[in-house]
Amino acid sequence: MTLKICVAQLNFVVGDMAGNAQKIINCATMAYQDGARLVLTPELSLCGYAAEDLFLRPSFIQACDDALKTVSAALSGLKDLHVVVGHPSGGDERTRSVSVQRRFNMASVVCEGQVVASYAKRELPNYQVFDERRYFVAGNKPCVFEVAGTKVGLLICEDAWFDVPALDVKAAGAEMLAVINASPFHVGKGDEREQAMRGRVQATGLPLIYAHLVGGQDEVVFEGRSFALNADGALAARAPSFEVAEFTVDVTRAQATSGTGKIHLSGDVAEDGSLEADLWHALVLGVRDYICKNGFPGVLLGLSGGIDSALVLAIAVDALGADKVRTVMMPSPYTAEISWVDARDMAKRMGVRYDEVSIMPEFDAFLGSLKADFEGMQLDTTEENIQARIRGTLLMALSNKFGSIVLTTGNKSEMATGYCTLYGDMAGGFAVIKDVAKTLVFKLARWRNAYDPYGTGAEPIPERIITRPPSAELRPDQTDQDSLPPYEVLDEIVSRFMENDQSSQDIIAAGFAQADVEKVTRLIRINEYKRRQSPVGIRVTHRSFGKDWRYPITNKFRA
Repeated sequence: MTLKICVAQLNFVVGDMAGNAQKIINCATMAYQDGARLVLTPELSLCGYAAEDLFLRPSFIQACDDALKTVSAALSGLKDLHVVVGHPSGGDERTRSVSVQRRFNMASVVCEGQVVASYAKRELPNYQVFDERRYFVAGNKPCVFEVAGTKVGLLICEDAWFDVPALDVKAAGAEMLAVINASPFHVGKGDEREQAMRGRVQATGLPLIYAHLVGGQDEVVFEGRSFALNADGALAARAPSFEVAEFTVDVTRAQATSGTGKIHLSGDVAEDGSLEADLWHALVLGVRDYICKNGFPGVLLGLSGGIDSALVLAIAVDALGADKVRTVMMPSPYTAEISWVDARDMAKRMGVRYDEVSIMPEFDAFLGSLKADFEGMQLDTTEENIQARIRGTLLMALSNKFGSIVLTTGNKSEMATGYCTLYGDMAGGFAVIKDVAKTLVFKLARWRNAYDPYGTGAEPIPERIITRPPSAELRPDQTDQDSLPPYEVLDEIVSRFMENDQSSQDIIAAGFAQADVEKVTRLIRINEYKRRQSPVGIRVTHRSFGKDWRYPITNKFRA
C-alpha cells in the first residue's frame, strides 16, 4: 500500500477567503493529478492566521463557512481525494442562537463534495503572540479519518505539544498523526518544533506529518519548514523554509505476517539554514508580504551611511527589488564626510534611487523660532531630536506624496533603551529590524556580504559602514557608546532582563557591572511610552516588543 500526501505549504492572506479558497483548490487539483489522495492545508488556512478580532464578527465566520463550501464543491469530482482545511466555525445552528457564541478553531476533511470529518482544536494557546482563548472555545473529541486504507489522527498545532490529544487519537485507532499548524517564527523555533514533535512520536509510537504555514502577517512570520517524522523519531522529510511549496510525503506500509504492517514515511529533506540565514530570509519575507499584501507601491528610507539603514536597505532590495526602493540622505551640520561617501556607495551598489536633501534650512529655522525660549541654555538632546524630527517629517511628506511607505531603521537595542526619537527616526510605517539586537545587526551585515544570491560577487554593504563606530551624528564627534554600554554588554543585559525575565540581581551575579545593569534596566522601564508609539515591526525572537511584551506605561514597581 502506498499513499501520497501533499502538504500545501502556502502563503495565505488574512480575510481573503475567496483568494485563499482558490489557492487550496488549485493546489489540491495539481496534487491529485500528481497522485496525492490526501492534502493537508495549514491551520485556519481559509481565513489566514491570525485574524484577531475579525473572528468576533459573525459575517467573517459566515464568509469562512461559504468558502469551505466553495472548496468542497470545486473538488467534488476528484474521487477519493481528502483535503484537510483549516477554518474558524461558529458551531451548528443551535449553538449560534445562544447568547454567547461558541467559536471553534476547526479542521474539516472534505471528500467528494462532503465534509466527512471535522475536528475542533483542544489546546488553545494564550501566551506570547497568541490570544486564542479570546476567540475560541476548546474542543473535546478526537478525530480519526481513513484514506486509502490508512487511519489518520488529526491535530491542530498546540494540540501536538501535549500528550493527551495525541494519545486520544491513537486510542481511537489512528495509525499516523497529521498536525496542521500556524506557528510563528523566531530564531531556533524550527528545531524546537521538530524536537517537540519527536517527543510526541516517541510517546505514541506513531509517525507524524507537520503541515505548516508560510508568509508574513503584520509583525509575525511563518517560515514553512513542514516536515515528517517516522515512528522512531527519525526525520523522514522536510520542506524548504520561507518558500511556498507543495511538499510531498510518501506513505508505505511494510508487509507483516500477521495483522497490519508498520507505516513508513519518506520524502525529500531540505537543508537546514544557519541562524543568520533564517533570520535574513524571515526579515525579507516579512517586508515583502507587509508591503505587497497591503498594496504599497514601494518603500523609502533615510540612508545615513550607518549600519542600521544599510542593513534595512539590503533587506528591502532583496524583498522588493531595487525599482521599488528609494533612499534619501538628509545631512545635518554634524554629518561626517565619510557618511556621505558611504551612503552614496551603498545606494550605487544596491541600484536604488538616491537623493540628498539637506536639513540645514529647516534646522536653522527651528532654532530661530525657539531662540527666545532657549536663550542662555546649553545645547542638549533637544537640538539633536529636532534634527531627527525634521528628517522624519521630510520622509513622511515624501510618503504622503508618492504613496511609498517609510521603513524605519531602529534596532532592538535602541528600542529597549529609548535611544531613538519620537516623531523622528521612529516616524514611519514598518520597523524592519525592531527585534534585531545591534550585535546581530553586525552579524547579519557580514552574512549578507558573504551571501551572493544574484551571482555578482559584489558585497552590498561597504566594509567601512560595518567597521566604523556607530553614531547618530547629531552632535560633534558623537558615538553611540557615549550614552550606552558597549553593545555586546547592552544586548546581553537586554536579552537576560527583557527576553528571559532574569532579575537585576541575577544579571549582576552573572558578572555584569552593577552600574550597567541598573542603567539598562532603568532605560527599559522608562521608555515604554516611546515603544507604544513605534511602528509595527517584524518579530524574530521569542520575545519582542509588541504582543510579547505588555508592560504598563504608568508603573512604579521595582524588583
